[in-house]
Amino acid sequence: MQRFAFLVWPTLSGILAAVALLIYLPDMFAPQTSTVQIRQAGAPSSKVLGPYSYADAVDHAASSVVNIYTRTVIPSTNQQIYNDPNIRKYYDAKAGHKERIQSSLGSGVILSPEGYIATNNHVISGADSIVVALQDGREATATVVGNDPDTDLAVLKINLTDLPSITVSSSANLRVGDVALAIGNPFGVGQTVTMGIISATGRNQLGLNTYEDFIQTDAAINPGNSGGALINAEGNLIGINTAIFTRSGGSQGIGFAIPSDQAQQVMQDLIEHGRVIRGWVGVEAQEITPGLAESFGLKDTKGLIIAGIFRDGPAHQAGLLPGDILLEINGKKIVNSFNSMYSVARMVPGTVLPVKVWRNGEVIELEVTVAERPAIENPIKEIPAEKTDNSETPTP
Repeated sequence: MQRFAFLVWPTLSGILAAVALLIYLPDMFAPQTSTVQIRQAGAPSSKVLGPYSYADAVDHAASSVVNIYTRTVIPSTNQQIYNDPNIRKYYDAKAGHKERIQSSLGSGVILSPEGYIATNNHVISGADSIVVALQDGREATATVVGNDPDTDLAVLKINLTDLPSITVSSSANLRVGDVALAIGNPFGVGQTVTMGIISATGRNQLGLNTYEDFIQTDAAINPGNSGGALINAEGNLIGINTAIFTRSGGSQGIGFAIPSDQAQQVMQDLIEHGRVIRGWVGVEAQEITPGLAESFGLKDTKGLIIAGIFRDGPAHQAGLLPGDILLEINGKKIVNSFNSMYSVARMVPGTVLPVKVWRNGEVIELEVTVAERPAIENPIKEIPAEKTDNSETPTP
């Protein structure tokens, strides 16, 4: 027994040390696990709590939204048959003069107490008569002040007193996720309000208009809503409803509205000048493909190749040449042809526009004096162009 006495104290010391470690450093003996950090939300803040009702916003805006009814007289397709003397005797002579009346409907928004109404150009295009019906039951025949097919906007005028006009909020402040309410006259059932959110802003390249900068919303927009108001949760106008993406003819949660800032600018130009004044530099351009970028020695595809230049236009006078590659306009790098065209169109004629182009392996800086875009459907027919291809890209 005495032979093992020398082991007692080392063993006892080890046991005491182990107990101390278990008490004071338990993590040393815990199984190793992976730590996953998950951010827990706190209590809801008051600023994210929306109203239980949007009735106040609707009351604020609804009286400014009108129903628009159009009538178009279409001549009979049998006119020539009835005018044939050999056939006419078998029919009532008056039958050859019958005309068909085509009716359609849409919506509009009173933007001014003087009676100016904004709507879509496609709502009133070709109409022989236009009747505007207000929410208070009054009706009036409208006259067309002007229209702008490039943005699908038109301005009407009615002569009534005490007209309610909508308040307008800048569309530049919109954020994805903002509440949006669409007011209009879908399918002719009467004024209707639908609710959704802003799904996206700055939508373009949809092939709907020449100048596209749409607000996308999932608020239900249906036939008859065209020209109606898209408002925010405070009842202020943020857009003019104009189009939907659909496979069935009804709303599928993808609707488009023209921003209020654009609608205001178009309306003011049509009222003051009878036309929309847009900037123009007189070039045809196409986007750079990876193959073109490699052949020109460019590092990326950011830029536009000038495919054609209008003789004696602003770009021609500034020294731009077919084959030049636009890299920057007004200090901003090229994103795509539509954004560049839209930015030029918003320039005031007479503005000196600095541009950077890539020519023969080097960057050249030039200045282009912006002119007013020719007020014709196709500037190519009016102004000869030195073209290098048949590009159909809209001309900025």
